[in-house]
Amino acid sequence: MNRRAFINSGIIGAACAAFGTRASAAVPSGWRQFELSYRIALAAGVGPARLWVPVPQDALDYQRVIDLRWQGAAPTSLWWEPASRAPVVTVAWPDGPASHDAEIVVRVATRDRSGFAPGSGAAELAEYLRPTASSPTDGIVLTRAREIIGDRTAPLEQARAIYDWVVDSTFRREETRGCGLGNVAFMLESGDMGGKCADINSLYVGLARAAGLPARDVFGIRVADSVVTRSLGKSGDVTKAQHCRAEVHIDGKGWFPVDPAHVRKVVLEEEVPVDGDKVKALRERLFGNWEMNWAGFNYARDLTLPGQKQAPLGFLMYPYAETVSGNPDPLDPASFAYTITAKEIT
Repeated sequence: MNRRAFINSGIIGAACAAFGTRASAAVPSGWRQFELSYRIALAAGVGPARLWVPVPQDALDYQRVIDLRWQGAAPTSLWWEPASRAPVVTVAWPDGPASHDAEIVVRVATRDRSGFAPGSGAAELAEYLRPTASSPTDGIVLTRAREIIGDRTAPLEQARAIYDWVVDSTFRREETRGCGLGNVAFMLESGDMGGKCADINSLYVGLARAAGLPARDVFGIRVADSVVTRSLGKSGDVTKAQHCRAEVHIDGKGWFPVDPAHVRKVVLEEEVPVDGDKVKALRERLFGNWEMNWAGFNYARDLTLPGQKQAPLGFLMYPYAETVSGNPDPLDPASFAYTITAKEIT
């Protein structure tokens, strides 16, 4: 058995020492606490295998990790993705075991977001202005961003114009696998504006960056039912409850939360008109507010994991594995069986 407490561990060195110190503090009044349990099993007899699992991170002033622990026979460690500070639990199985199992338990505290959160320094903001493979900031993305913002010069007005354009121009497509691909250039070039959260909110992020506004996707998972409306929450078995959000940095004010994809989710799943009163109210709410019945994992895009042999990942929101037989599909439980459960700690 290999069991370690994240907040007391030195496995990721000084970069996480401060994180652990903060996480050990008592949860303040007004915060909610959740426990996420991952149980993962790769198919038996696949030989050597490696697993990477995204877990919640400390984030600005709205989320903090209380505890992270794991158990299993294989060597397990925590890796900290350099650019985005994404925490990732990694498991490596050698030759021969009959099964490849892992269990990870995380406790995380959250509080609802409203308005601006503390800003970032120039170096970090530069990271969230740069193009990525799936989200360039030139060509059609730049052209469309300029069209959207027009002659607006105030950053918050530019951010709102992009938000409104994304809500008006996209739609949620139920048959899209998982949360989508988040390929911003493809959406604009093809004119196919349908998808799910990683498509719609990544489009917002890509357009904002092209307009000169630092922005980032925030990949995570729902952990509780919503008090806002039924389709925006999930509790208990949250294995398929992943959700990508977005935030934009406004100079002199800080990080500002948005979620145009959730507007389109309500339109589709609750069968309400986009110009109806419910959606109009939700549209206003989701420009500047997040209900934190959700835990954020990371901001990472187009990344290569330590020891990964295959092509870079567009994003890391699901467990990912590589075996001698190939890459188990995280959306196919027949080859990559895992469950994620969430419960609120009161």
